[in-house]
Amino acid sequence: MDLRLPPSMQVFERGWLSSNNILFSGSKGTALVDSGYATHAPQTLALVRQALAGRPLERLLNTHLHSDHCGGNALLQQAYGCHTAIPAMEAARVAAWDEEALSYRATGQQCARFGFDATLAPGDLLDLGELRWQVLAAPGHDPHALLLFCEAEGILISGDALWENGFGVVFPELVGEPGFDEVAATLALIASLDARVVIPGHGAVFGDVEQALARARTRLAWLSADPLRNAENAVKVLLKFLLLERRVLALEALPGLLAAIPLVERMRTGLLNRSPAELAQWASAALVRAGAARIDGALLADV
Repeated sequence: MDLRLPPSMQVFERGWLSSNNILFSGSKGTALVDSGYATHAPQTLALVRQALAGRPLERLLNTHLHSDHCGGNALLQQAYGCHTAIPAMEAARVAAWDEEALSYRATGQQCARFGFDATLAPGDLLDLGELRWQVLAAPGHDPHALLLFCEAEGILISGDALWENGFGVVFPELVGEPGFDEVAATLALIASLDARVVIPGHGAVFGDVEQALARARTRLAWLSADPLRNAENAVKVLLKFLLLERRVLALEALPGLLAAIPLVERMRTGLLNRSPAELAQWASAALVRAGAARIDGALLADV
């Protein structure tokens, strides 16, 4: 399977606390797509500096504004003064720095305040790394998320709309807004693109798009069949994110830590209908069963 990328592109695979970053260079300048999480911002800057070898980072773009995709924006702007473009529908929220509307307060996650110089909207065309890219809408995981597609090379930058094994949490459904149908429409759009290779927001670059789409559709059908499943998945993901950020969490502190995340508390008192202690016990046990955490005495530890 041909996973080769043009020499003007470089992917920094970052794991799960930070999103992947895609660095472009060429005659039209340098650019980075997505910047990772706030606590990893110094690592992001170091990776960019090493790759650019003294050249400036001229442009910064975000597929969407969840904290793990834009948490390095502020530091990169401070270091380079780079021209920054964000999804157009988020412009007012970023200008006002509305942390509630931007999801940072609701998810209990960090993001240093950043500014922007331009917006991105479906239908825009971009020149990155000697290539022409289409901007496409990718609602579902985030209602304002975007895809970047290079038709000439068959390369898709999918953000959290499609991973090799699934997609990001369908957050709109958790706050009473539609999301499942939007995920289905985004997967259908991706299927129509005839992409050769996908650069996901998390995980390795992959080429078997048909199989990835099949797995994503199966997961979507399972989640949408019972809204409780999407809520439980979200709690596990948010706890795992907290664990990735802090490495260890005291088991006795878990009920309070989860209750301090407004989105989790909303689900706990609503759809999940569990006490703080019950939810903490369930979520920690679920992560352990999945091999995503381990119990170390009185601590829940990352693996």
